[in-house]
Amino acid sequence: MSRAPIRIGDWAVAIGAAAILLGTGLSGQRSPASLDLVGYALLMTGGLALAAYRRAPVTVLAATALCVLGYQAIGFDVAAIAFLIAVYATVRAGQHLVAVAGSVLMVLTLPFAMLLAHQDWSMAEAFAQARHALQLAWLIAAGAAGEALRQAERRADEAERTREETARRRADEERLHIARELHDSLTQQISVIKVQSEAAVHVALKRGDAVPEALYAIREAGREAARELRATLEALREDSTAPRQGLDHVQELVKRACTTGLDATLTIEGQPLDLPAAVDRTVYRIVQESLTNISRHAAATTASVRIDYRPDALVIRVDDDGKAGLHNSPVHGVGLLGMRERVSALGGQLRAAPRSEGGFSVRAELPVEPT
Repeated sequence: MSRAPIRIGDWAVAIGAAAILLGTGLSGQRSPASLDLVGYALLMTGGLALAAYRRAPVTVLAATALCVLGYQAIGFDVAAIAFLIAVYATVRAGQHLVAVAGSVLMVLTLPFAMLLAHQDWSMAEAFAQARHALQLAWLIAAGAAGEALRQAERRADEAERTREETARRRADEERLHIARELHDSLTQQISVIKVQSEAAVHVALKRGDAVPEALYAIREAGREAARELRATLEALREDSTAPRQGLDHVQELVKRACTTGLDATLTIEGQPLDLPAAVDRTVYRIVQESLTNISRHAAATTASVRIDYRPDALVIRVDDDGKAGLHNSPVHGVGLLGMRERVSALGGQLRAAPRSEGGFSVRAELPVEPT
């Protein structure tokens, strides 16, 4: 899990704490043994260390504790504000044992720092001064505040996940409802058109009659409509809880295309990136749809799939040597429209057109956040 970045608000907390500590140190009474420059440096360091309280709370807890012990030992009687904030941050991060252990060590060692600053004091007076510098009530309050906020954030995350799951479940139910409606209303009619047109062509050919071009067109349209409807129903009925296929499965698509007699190759270039789930699925769908179209319509012998990782984008290109050309561009169907919609939804660009040297090319560029 990546660490949280340091934000402007974190620096504001750190600078504010450092200013309070430094101001208190400048106005407070110090023992004759105090080392002013070292004490001011420790006050500033303890405050500014809080800039990383979300990124590295345990490290900040240790750093602020050392700073408190240091400036107290050299005579700066300043409250342990930075340490209290560090305890709060450590508890908020879920490091309860570390926060408790650090607090206990601070309570036990702070009196000895007081003895170093005031060597003529008794142990009882040193403990009294330590209690003044680090009030137990404030220490407990800091830990309680951190735990309260951690619990609130966890409940908010759980509520968000519940909303997402509810929305996903409703979307799945609506998708299945649409699939049932399409199946009940269109499948039978398209099947009738397909069967009747094929039967008409078969009877005409058997009798030796000329088959009208319109009848051939109806037969092909019926076949294509049946394929597209079947693919649409499969997509609508897809289980959203099942593992999604992504870029790791593209090699399987290429191997499957080779079993149909197509000489398909896969080339991957660049440094692999951690892709968002939506981009990962879209890559798979683009390659799947492109290879399917090549097998069905292109009359191609070769196809190449190229995936190029770039610093801020992922480029997918699928080329074939089929019958498409600049003067006989194929009709764009539902599959290509679906690809365009997927790519556009991710803020990318897609170009699908015949190549000058013959064949067809699909090129998609999907933006990817740099890591």
